[in-house]
Amino acid sequence: HNHPDVARFDLSSIKLCISGSAPLSVDVMERFERLTGARIVEGYGLSETSPVAHVNPLRARRNGTIGVPVSSTRARIVALDDPERELGVGEEGELAISGPQVMRGYWNRPEETAEVLRGAWFLTGDLAVRDADGFFRIVGRKKDMINVSGFKVYPDEIDKLLLGLPQVLEVASIGVQRDGRECVKSYVVLKPGAALDADAIRAHCRAHLAPYKVPREVEYLSELPKSTVLKVLRRELRERDRREQAERGAPGQAAG
Repeated sequence: HNHPDVARFDLSSIKLCISGSAPLSVDVMERFERLTGARIVEGYGLSETSPVAHVNPLRARRNGTIGVPVSSTRARIVALDDPERELGVGEEGELAISGPQVMRGYWNRPEETAEVLRGAWFLTGDLAVRDADGFFRIVGRKKDMINVSGFKVYPDEIDKLLLGLPQVLEVASIGVQRDGRECVKSYVVLKPGAALDADAIRAHCRAHLAPYKVPREVEYLSELPKSTVLKVLRRELRERDRREQAERGAPGQAAG
């Protein structure tokens, strides 16, 4: 929907689209559906789940969630410090999945396999919450979580907020070390011809987020690093920050 020539094409033949690979913001979903008249079904899974584990039911879709487990699949939320302990409705923890599509293990990597497979359950590394109706909502990746003065910050929350700004095309936030403490840094890609300074971005965040979630730094890029399936590679952004800090001779470095 961001393509400059999209209005030239008749998209009325599109009835249904499937979204996966990374969380889809509600704003992007709604704009796409207004543009095409089609419905989006968002699914969730990993390579280790071959690859689908959840789907948002078309007739009972709940925006902002990954939906419910697919047939013959079980899912639960477990404690980060004890994956054997299942958490209740509304409690935040790690998403665990059990079903016929879950892998048997990583080839010739028994230690890595033991870290993620606990009996019949696969630990996804995704942090999530289950509601009373059995719908699951992803809140972030365990490895991407930022610890700001003891408070948990999920980059996706910041990114979704900034994507709501009309000037912003893409954004990815990471944790970086500054003066011995972890803080938030956001990488922003603006739409062609758009202008938006860092002070305006921080002011928008302050109006909607707790103070510790507001990006301390904002850096503008022409594009974000992505995988072959167009998933943003935060690890490359962390490496970029480390290089920049090393070149400046600064003691800080990207967290994680």
